[in-house]
Amino acid sequence: MYTIGTAGHVDHGKSALVKALTGIDPDRLLEEKERGLTIELGFAELTLPDGVKVSLVDVPGHERFIKTMLAGVGGIDLALLVIAADDGVMPQTREHLAIIDLLAIERGVIALSKSDLADSAKIAEQRMAIGELVSGTVLEASPIVSCSAATGDGLPALVRAIETQLASAPARMDRSRPRLPIDRAFTMPGFGTVVTGTLGGGLLSVGDEVDIMPRGRTCRIRGLQVHGRAVDAATPGRRTAVNLAGVTLDDVKRGDVLARRGQWHPTVAFDARLRTVTWLQHPIRHNSSVTVHLGSSEVPGRLVLLDAESVEPGEPTWAQFRLDAPLVATAGDRFIVRDSNDTLAGGVILDIDASRHKRSDRRVLSALEALHNGSPADAVMVSINKLQPATLVELAERASVTAEIARETADHLIRQRRIVCLDESLGDEAMLVTVEWLASASQRVLDEVSHHHATKPLRRGIPSEELRRRVGLSNGVLAHVIASLAASGLIEVRDADVTFANHAPALDTAQRTTADAYLAQLAAAPYAPPTDVAPNTDLVSYLVDSGAIVDVGGGVVFSSQAFDEMVRRIQQTIAANGQVTLAEVRDMFGTTRKYAQSLLEHLDTIRVTRRVGDVRVLGKQPRESD
Repeated sequence: MYTIGTAGHVDHGKSALVKALTGIDPDRLLEEKERGLTIELGFAELTLPDGVKVSLVDVPGHERFIKTMLAGVGGIDLALLVIAADDGVMPQTREHLAIIDLLAIERGVIALSKSDLADSAKIAEQRMAIGELVSGTVLEASPIVSCSAATGDGLPALVRAIETQLASAPARMDRSRPRLPIDRAFTMPGFGTVVTGTLGGGLLSVGDEVDIMPRGRTCRIRGLQVHGRAVDAATPGRRTAVNLAGVTLDDVKRGDVLARRGQWHPTVAFDARLRTVTWLQHPIRHNSSVTVHLGSSEVPGRLVLLDAESVEPGEPTWAQFRLDAPLVATAGDRFIVRDSNDTLAGGVILDIDASRHKRSDRRVLSALEALHNGSPADAVMVSINKLQPATLVELAERASVTAEIARETADHLIRQRRIVCLDESLGDEAMLVTVEWLASASQRVLDEVSHHHATKPLRRGIPSEELRRRVGLSNGVLAHVIASLAASGLIEVRDADVTFANHAPALDTAQRTTADAYLAQLAAAPYAPPTDVAPNTDLVSYLVDSGAIVDVGGGVVFSSQAFDEMVRRIQQTIAANGQVTLAEVRDMFGTTRKYAQSLLEHLDTIRVTRRVGDVRVLGKQPRESD
């Protein structure tokens, strides 16, 4: 299914031509019929001789309705530029052609309409003028067909020209990320809210949950129609009407986008390759206020030129747009830039989530060049370098390629040892990073472990959670880095601590003297040791790690000998009596309730005991999977 959009000056016969070709009058409003002037978008369906059905979008030609024209011309496969034989090329002819050229709509047919109102000499003159007009544009090689909606002359030839042009058009790509820019929203009695647009990116099916973007409202598809025919699913490229459940007309408007739930995210800044129109009377300057037109959306914002202070008419440039409101877009989208009166430029989006750049930064400009002119591998590398780590889903979106191409490209880059997959298999959510980034992350881990050993030499190692916070890596990435470093013999993981493989904490003479004095104090009162004589926390941690003492929490520390004896006697008592109470443990060791409670709670934690009401029974031993 293909979509054709009309273009051309007001009163050059676009709507009459659509009606003559399809039998459908695209002017549906009473005001349009009374004034003979297209104000809103009109739609019709045409069946070509080869049986292919195409949608026709009829746009206004008056300069006051250029924004409506832009809402209808986005996403079309072929432009039908209509020029009246009696009038010839007019101002909106030029502007509409410029828009077609800026949007890179590569296929077109030029209808020299109202041929019944011009003689052969006039028609020949107009053909020459049209040839000069389209020279150097995307429509340069497009056929020019003389025709008349009033008499029917030339209409079969016009249809054949359309058919020939579309025969080489590629099918709309299914990226499994449907997006429908809404160009109409209305209510139908008995149905409720209906929106229409040209579907791209993937299938929409009845029952799908969808988001109304950028407002984020979620609803469900109650029904689908393609040119009045109910369908269970709509495919990319079709003019589609969607009946939405759970929303009112106040919840949706032209310029919104309908998308499968959770797949699209609005942006407020994007990088682009921009080209200005040739007829501008003055250069476009850095930091200008503009309006971006993409699909059916129009969003005001500010134009930031990345490599110049201004850009001359007809010249290309690198630019960033900082928007006043969110826009739903993806890399590869074509857009138009206007001010309050004129079309200024058009471009292609390269990065949909742009950060603020230092202007004239060669690294930034080189990355944009790779996104614009490079191979899929170049685009994927730029995207990975920005995201680090990136998933295949993110890469397909950022690089504007299919999931299959993203996977094939990533696999190729892995084999070239340019990127690394941090997961066992290359699934959609597998994490991908560059070799250089992984080496840098590994070095950060080694540096933090080294710093921890230098500042806390008595500690066995740095806790993995503290390490994660310090190096700023996700759990998944850190786990991969640690596993890689451990496999190379550089580090070890002991319990939850990360340490150099050759790290062995040792006490100096003064520390050994302090430790011996502390252990002697614990031994002097083994079941009620003092709680206010502990040395510094590093020395206590060393003694815990070395097995000399056991910290049971609550400020209570036992010598290992006393702890082992207490555990043995408690287990014996439970084995004999089936249970033990806190009071019994207190009396058993001639200690206080505080020590007995801290001890038993610790034993519960390590599953030596298990609390049942007010008593303890023998606990379950930890399973291997725990």
